[in-house]
Amino acid sequence: MSFSLYAATVPTYRQILGALDKAEAFCTEQGIDPSELVGARLIDDMLPLGFQVKQAAVHSLGAIAGAKQGQFSPSRDALPDSFTALKAVVAEAQAGLEALSPADVDGLAGHDVAFVAGDFRLQFVAEEFLMTFSLPNFYFHASTAYNILRAKGVPIGKRDFLGQLRLKQG
Repeated sequence: MSFSLYAATVPTYRQILGALDKAEAFCTEQGIDPSELVGARLIDDMLPLGFQVKQAAVHSLGAIAGAKQGQFSPSRDALPDSFTALKAVVAEAQAGLEALSPADVDGLAGHDVAFVAGDFRLQFVAEEFLMTFSLPNFYFHASTAYNILRAKGVPIGKRDFLGQLRLKQG
């Protein structure tokens, strides 16, 4: 089996993004102000749920866009501050990922990509950027978002995190 950069990234990103509907429903059922959950952190020095969800999107669709452009920088956009905004971030990432073809992503292999944050710079080739930098960051932020939700009592678990598994057909 040959390696497909698309198969290793895009379906995985699409599989993991989600579960915010349960969080919003939980707030309604429990009478919790949604901003309390959107701003929740695991620990004081860690960024809130809104940041974690945003970064999961940034390290999925945003990482592929950065690989296409030859440069990826952390997003400085405002954090989502409501469930409506969080769902919009996820929906935009999902739609953008769905629009990508295998050729769009596989064609990035071997292209130079720089991670740039101020004066800090890391040089990669696209496949190493996506597999060793972006994908681990995606999992970190997605896991942290789920952990925040779990810590706040939202009834989600591993099955929610795993999303729709890609099972053998036939």
